[in-house]
Amino acid sequence: MSRMLVLTEADLRRIVSLDASAVACVEEAFAALATKPVAMPPILRLDIPEHRGEVDVKTAYVPGLDGFAIKVSPGFFDNPALGLPSLNGLMILFSTRTGLVEALLLDNGYLTDVRTAAAGAVAARHLARPDAAVAAIFGAGVQARLQLEALTLVRPIRDARIWARDVGKARAAAADLAGSLGIRVEAVADPAHAVTGADIVVTTTPAEQPVLNAAWLEPGQHITAMGSDSEHKNEIDPAVFARATYVPDRLSQTRRLGELAHAIRAGAVAEGTAFAELGEVIAGIRPGRSRADEITFADLTGTGVQDTAIANLARSRAVGAGAGRAIDTKAAAGDAA
Repeated sequence: MSRMLVLTEADLRRIVSLDASAVACVEEAFAALATKPVAMPPILRLDIPEHRGEVDVKTAYVPGLDGFAIKVSPGFFDNPALGLPSLNGLMILFSTRTGLVEALLLDNGYLTDVRTAAAGAVAARHLARPDAAVAAIFGAGVQARLQLEALTLVRPIRDARIWARDVGKARAAAADLAGSLGIRVEAVADPAHAVTGADIVVTTTPAEQPVLNAAWLEPGQHITAMGSDSEHKNEIDPAVFARATYVPDRLSQTRRLGELAHAIRAGAVAEGTAFAELGEVIAGIRPGRSRADEITFADLTGTGVQDTAIANLARSRAVGAGAGRAIDTKAAAGDAA
């Protein structure tokens, strides 16, 4: 009998959260990308311009993990006018031994949110100063909130600033985060003011023009940019590359659609310039931060290894908790093929 576990978003929210184990599974996946024969093809992207729609498909096989995930992430940005969410999606987990479907994760993007925030925590753990206590978050959406929560798992954050184009949303996010995290969080109207005195700056916006100016940066800061997950998005001033040590999640990918791609097009970085990837820093193959006054810059565009890692974690948690619904996927004898 072939059985597949079906998990809804509600199931997954009960068993998977942004915690130390989620951070660890993503950290291990990045290290595997640098040390093991991981198979991770380029992102497959489909655009549906007449409905402001885009669909990304990501996958990776990571040796040592029992399953590999294929994630389908649609984003249809006219949906709010129809009373529908802009983002949704699902992950399918296949057995690495047989190729059979083991789990269908109907997460509506929840697992992507968790693994993306976990990657921010991993970047801060390996690149931010150990004493980093002040964070500046650009954006006021779900990922902005999760990125700050993730930082508190790996650094002694005691003070945070939230900047967003909509000051009302920034105020609402700040109030919610102060209550849930028990730290001081304030909304600021001026992005330069948000950066002043911050130890870690995280950008989580869908900006198509830079929102972080190189002139605002101070020695010792760490920047994580995670909004530029498609070719037209750009959060970071290309001049930052001249001031910071740049660490991509996947160099071949950021040359195409990350902040590095914009810096190359602007002439701020020579095409073909080599950089240490985050996985290489985690594995100790390449150095990360080497001085307290160094500015470090992680460019997180989202990788298939993160999806495979979080999908395996979700299935393991589900089996342990008896969550979800198992269904028989094998056709009965005599049924049409």
